[in-house]
Amino acid sequence: MLSALLAIGILVLLVTWLKLNPFVALLISSLALGGLVMFSTTSITMSVVLKSFQTGFGATLGSTGPIIILGVIFGKFLAESGGAAVLARKFIHTLGPSRIGLCIILLALCVGMTTWFAVGLLLILPIVITLAKETGQPFLRLVLPMLSFLSVMHGLMPPHPGPVTAIEALHADMGKVILWALVLGIPVAAIAGPFFARMAVKRVQVATPAYEPSVATGQVMPSFGLTLFTVLLPVALLLMGTVVEFLNASATSWGQVLAFIGQPIMALLISVLFALWAFGRRCGRTAQEMLKFSEASVAGVGMTLVLVGAGGGFALVMKNVGVASDLAKVAASLGLPMLLYGWLVSAFVRVATGSATVAITVAAGFIAPVLELHPETSRELMVISIGCGSLFLSHLNDSGFWMVKECLGLSVGQTLRTWTITETLIGLSGLSMALLAERVLILLR
Repeated sequence: MLSALLAIGILVLLVTWLKLNPFVALLISSLALGGLVMFSTTSITMSVVLKSFQTGFGATLGSTGPIIILGVIFGKFLAESGGAAVLARKFIHTLGPSRIGLCIILLALCVGMTTWFAVGLLLILPIVITLAKETGQPFLRLVLPMLSFLSVMHGLMPPHPGPVTAIEALHADMGKVILWALVLGIPVAAIAGPFFARMAVKRVQVATPAYEPSVATGQVMPSFGLTLFTVLLPVALLLMGTVVEFLNASATSWGQVLAFIGQPIMALLISVLFALWAFGRRCGRTAQEMLKFSEASVAGVGMTLVLVGAGGGFALVMKNVGVASDLAKVAASLGLPMLLYGWLVSAFVRVATGSATVAITVAAGFIAPVLELHPETSRELMVISIGCGSLFLSHLNDSGFWMVKECLGLSVGQTLRTWTITETLIGLSGLSMALLAERVLILLR
């Protein structure tokens, strides 16, 4: 246990103090963990430690890499098609100008389900700026709910890399995680977004940023119905496996077909191929343009893939050197609720390193062996708990902090008093909702 804590301390120092690339830091921390454990046992060699890191790296990327790549390609197609603007106009026309806040929330939900936080922010922010100027509402009252819902979707909803990594590590059911992410995530985002925004506008004065919209010449926009269907298609396909399990139809021929389609890779592959037509050829895009979009999206996700793999390698090293079994004993002796235990590990790594991806990967690796001794704990709720911990307290060592600051035109102090508090509320309220859901499940058994 002491070796594990020292290894995490080394990881934190390498990332925050020496500013090393996180992959290099994770590799060095894995080797340091192996070296520290060697002082207390002769059954571990550095060659075994290095082999464990390589095996964990490959296994993690093998299971999560295709999902992340397909997910980011899908999000890029949505971004380049102008689908977000189409959804916004329809929501505003249907709900009316008096419900602008609800329009932004629905837009953030639809876009955030399948696109990364950064992509969703860049997609929706121009719309929020325009609405703030046209309606005269305070900018923070509109933008904080958008940030909150995008962040929750990114941290809890597959196919985003964090939830996918945790689902694979904990052997959770992806369909159930999606359901819990919607049932618990929406109230959590409401607390951290719309409710907090009402207080924030009274204490922080922020001017609406300038924005000049640009529209590509001759660009054909997708229809609202087709855009909404395309955005919800991967979610619907991912839920098929859960429906088959719920109906106890896995032995039937149609159940096997639906279960195969509902596998994450197949669901996203089908969705990407459909989006290739819906957001590509149907909108007048050439095959060369769509190829360029997909290549750009995969290039942009390269470092995230590396970090996911390296986190998996670090987790396997912890398991193979014996840290996993010791963690299980410590967790049992402390008597902490398992969901709280997972949340604390994730939140600690998140605050220390500033990376939600590293936090959720390391925490999932820590908690996986402990869950083996606690079969009564819901693995799906553990994914939610760890995901909320990975969003906790975004501050100056988080790249997302600086992106929000620059995009919204805030000072460092204003960002700390708005975005940081929003993320902190997401982390704390998410843990509370997960513990409440666990209690309800216990009562229903």
